[in-house]
Amino acid sequence: MYAIFEDSGTQIKAAQDDVLVLDIRDLPDDATSVTFDKVILVGGEGAPTVGTPYVSGATVTAEIVDREFKDKKIDVIKFKRRKGYRRKQGHRQRLMRVKVTSISA
Repeated sequence: MYAIFEDSGTQIKAAQDDVLVLDIRDLPDDATSVTFDKVILVGGEGAPTVGTPYVSGATVTAEIVDREFKDKKIDVIKFKRRKGYRRKQGHRQRLMRVKVTSISA
């Protein structure tokens, strides 16, 4: 069984025991799992169930593996030729890692 759910403006495909890398979010310190309720599609056995826009009553539950880590660094460079204009700025995105434990439809 697999599901496609919406999180932070992106659509993510998940199956049982998948490890996903998502944008970090504010959670209580004692939280050990995250539930996603904006499920767009649930498929697997039989015909897939497509929501309009979301499947009612469907959820994806995941346990938190790594609460916060940083992605690799990217460099943002601005440059204009012959003008002496150069700007360099770095960025490291904060992410979290979760493992999908159950998909209920």
